[in-house]
This record gives sequence, C-alpha cells and structure tokens, in this order.
Amino acid sequence: MDQSRSKLTYSLVIIVGFLTVCPVVMLTLGSFSEGLTAFGSFTLDKYIDAYTNPALFEVIVNTVIFVLGSSTLATVLALFLAYLNTRTDIPFKFLFRILSIIPMMIPHLLFSVSWALLLNPSNGMMNIVLKNALFLESAPFNIYSLWGMILVEGLLDLPIAYLIIAPAMASFDVALEESSRVFGAGTWRTLFRVTLPVLRPAILAAFILGVVRSLASFAVPSVIGMPGRVYVLATHLYEMIALGFATDYGKAAAVGMSVLATSVTLIFVYRALTAESEKYVTISGRGYRPTMVELKGARIPLFIVVALLSFIMIVLPVAVLFYTSLVPYTMVPSARAFSLMSWKHWIDVLHDPLSLLSLKNSLFLGVVGATLGVALSIFVAYVIVKVKTRASGVLESLSYLSFSFPGIVIGVGFMWFFVQTPLYATIWALLIGYIATYLPYGIRPLASAFIQVHAHLEESSLVCGASPLTTMRRIIVPLLIPGIVSAWILMATMFVRELTLSVVLSRPGTEVLAVQILRFADDGLWGKLSALGIIMIFISITLVILATLIGAKFRAVESGE
Repeated sequence: MDQSRSKLTYSLVIIVGFLTVCPVVMLTLGSFSEGLTAFGSFTLDKYIDAYTNPALFEVIVNTVIFVLGSSTLATVLALFLAYLNTRTDIPFKFLFRILSIIPMMIPHLLFSVSWALLLNPSNGMMNIVLKNALFLESAPFNIYSLWGMILVEGLLDLPIAYLIIAPAMASFDVALEESSRVFGAGTWRTLFRVTLPVLRPAILAAFILGVVRSLASFAVPSVIGMPGRVYVLATHLYEMIALGFATDYGKAAAVGMSVLATSVTLIFVYRALTAESEKYVTISGRGYRPTMVELKGARIPLFIVVALLSFIMIVLPVAVLFYTSLVPYTMVPSARAFSLMSWKHWIDVLHDPLSLLSLKNSLFLGVVGATLGVALSIFVAYVIVKVKTRASGVLESLSYLSFSFPGIVIGVGFMWFFVQTPLYATIWALLIGYIATYLPYGIRPLASAFIQVHAHLEESSLVCGASPLTTMRRIIVPLLIPGIVSAWILMATMFVRELTLSVVLSRPGTEVLAVQILRFADDGLWGKLSALGIIMIFISITLVILATLIGAKFRAVESGE
C-alpha cells in the first residue's frame, strides 16, 4: 500500500511539476534568448531593450493605479455588502448570495464589452440618453479611460472579495462589539476600532487577491484600455507578441518575468494572511448568536442600493448584449429600434466558418479539458489529503503554484516550450495550457471532499482484497460526486471563456470563442460580438445544468433510489 502510494505521489510530482514549472523555466530561458528560432543563443539584450523603453514607466504607473484602484473598490464594496448581510436586518438577503455567485458565470470579456456599449464616448447608449436629457454637447462619461478600467475591474473582482470577507464577518463574536458599546462607543466608533481591526487579515487577503487578479487581467485592459490608449503591463505584453510586423517573444518574456515574480510574491503573502486569519477566530463554544444591527430608516434605501448593484452586475450586462445582438447597429432603445430588431447578427454568426470553428474548439476544450483536469485533480487531491509525506507537501505547493500565474505571461512561457515541439499551433497546446493554469480550481473542491471521507472506508476495502485502483473507483469516487461535479463545472466554465492564455497560444485553426469575440471587438462588429457572447453564456449555463443533473442522477443510482 505504502509503495503504491509512493509511486503515485512521485508520478504526480513529475506530471504537475512539468505543467507548472516547465513554462516558468522556459519563460526564464526565453527572456535570455535572441528569439524563438535562436533558442539557446543567450543574451541580455532583451532585458536592456525592455527596461530601457521610455514607454515602460508610464505603463508601470498605469498598472499600479489600475490594480490598487480596482482592488480598493472591490474590497470596500465587499466589506460594505458583507456587513449588511451578516450584521444588519436588511431585507431579501438572498440577493447577496446571487451577487457572490452569478456574476462569476459572466465572462469578464463580455462584462467589459457591455460597459463599452453603455459608456463609450461616441455612441454609448447611456451617454446618448444623458446627452439628450441634459442637453449636453459632449458625452458626460468616457469608459475608455483609467477610471473606466478601475470601475469595471472592481465590479468584476467584487464577488471574490465578498466570498473571502463575508465568512470572516459571519464568524466574528459580537460580544466584542457589545463590550465596546457598553463602554460608550457608538456604532461607527465600534466598527472602526473593534470590528475592522479584528477582520484585518481577511480584508488584506481580499485586497491582495484583487491585486493579483487585476494584475493578471487582460479582458478589461484590452476592451476598455486599449481603445483609449491606456496601457498596462498585460496589454503592453500583448502588443509585443500579437501586434505589429515583428513580434518579440524574448522581450515579452523579459517583462513577463517581473510580472510573474510580483504575482507569485503576492500569492505567498495572501496564503500567509489567510493562515494568520485563524488566529483571529473569535467564536467560542458557548451559545454563539450574532446580533443584528437595526437599520431603521436606512433599511429601504440600503436595500435599493444593493438591488441596484445586483442589477448593474447581473441583469444589465446580459440585457445590453442581447439587445445589441438584435439591432442593426448601436442605438438607444426606442420604438424605432424595436421595429428594426431581427436575428440577422445571430444568423451571420451561425453561418460564419470561423465562429463555428471557435465554438467547436471551445466546446472540445470545455468538455474534454475539464474531464481530464478533474481526473488529474482527483489523484492530486487524494495524495495531498491522504498521503502525509514530504513529497505530498511538494505536490501541494506545485499544484497551487499556477494560481499565481498571470495568463498572458505564462502563455509566453508555454509558447517558448511548444514552439520546440510538434504541439505548436495545435488544439493540444491549448488543452495542456488550460489544465496547467486552472488545475487549482479542480483540486480545491476535491481536497475539501476528500477530507470528509474517513480513512477506515479505504482500509476496509483493501483488507477485503480490492486493489488501490478498484478502491478508488468503487468506494472513494462515488462518495466524491458533489466535489467532482463542482470541480468539473468550475473548470469547464473557465475553459469555455478563457481569454488571456488563448490570445498567446491560439493560431489559425485553433481559434476559441473568447479570441473570436475579441476580434469582433477590434473590428467594431458589436452585433456579431453580442450574439456570439450570448451563445458563450448559454453554453456555460448549459454545461453547469448538465453536470448538476448527471451528478444528481449518479448519486441517486449509488444510493439505490
């Protein structure tokens, strides 16, 4: 038994190590190489060219403002919502659960496009309405700016920040707040002197994760930043490798090394903060019951604010896309606009060979990639939870390493690797890159599920003569169905909407939905873009529903119902 576990552990260390360490090594070597065709001819010229570029300073300043601004916005909004949900008597608290889950189903690319359709300075629907209503000469808002990028990225990162802060807020012992009030402190003084300091690790963890996510973000900077000539590191790298006549992967790798180092460092800080937050647990064994703050006259106004935020994050993006897919060109909703509605853009997209190819490729990557990713995740999670050795600790560190990889940066690393192999410019290169990048999303729910499975079940099966593989197939996997379904849904939806890795690795014949949508955005084909975007959302939702139904049916069969 120990020997088979040892073989499995070392095999997984090699596989996961290849998936996570290989692109980093290739990125490093590539940054010192003269070019893709001269790999191994080492030079420092790429670093000199990259870091003496006068434009880089402005790009770094924009990046710092963008990541700090969007992370601050997401954290403040999440803290506000978490406090309302866990500490007050605000009505319809189900809205908070919707806010924390459903926006994650809307691809960042499409969310960005919807805001571009609403607030672009030339013909944004909301800008036109405000111009006409207020008799203005020019558009009041310009989404193609740094503040526009911060707004959209902040809203996109809000759900993740909320999922980190809300549980910490809910597990806070209100006796500390009550003691503060007994000594004469008001609600606001108690909030800033007692509640927030105790929640500091969770707040900082949410903020740092927001910084990592915005540093790796490509959808918002490409759709909103590039038209306004506001460049951050992600779009600066994209320009090096995708635009112009002479792409320079060595120079991109040199810049990417700094982004990667920053991101990995921040993830280590994030993990340290989440570990430190356990020291701040304040719930004891006595009867814990959180007391609610009565909002009184502010109850309805605050509920309206939350409802408006829900509308902005969930209803508005999808509604704008669907409306734009039906009208011949971007126009404000009116009687004339509704009379001109048709399915023309939908028909054009469904008859476009490139769109159909991207649809086919994304479906293949979503279904096959998620299935292979979950299969690997099962074994990795098993070793991490059940095999307590130094090698399993190494495997855990390797498996979570890719969580800190910015997609476009690690895509450059994979490019340096794949160009040396027959996998270059094939769908299999994308498949390997996707699994390597999103492996933590499969491992996390499965590791949680494995913790719930007692070791006695496995031991009993082995004692009765079953092999380790049979025990895994007949005993353990059926008990993991909820975790397997969650992991598959997460990976499948991520793969269908993936953009940052795809813009680097995708080549003619391997186009995916996100890349095709980005091309429509570059060409200003908003109707076709919206139609294809709605199809992408529909595919994601369908995959979620099918996986849930199959998981429920499998559980029913296993339980003999």
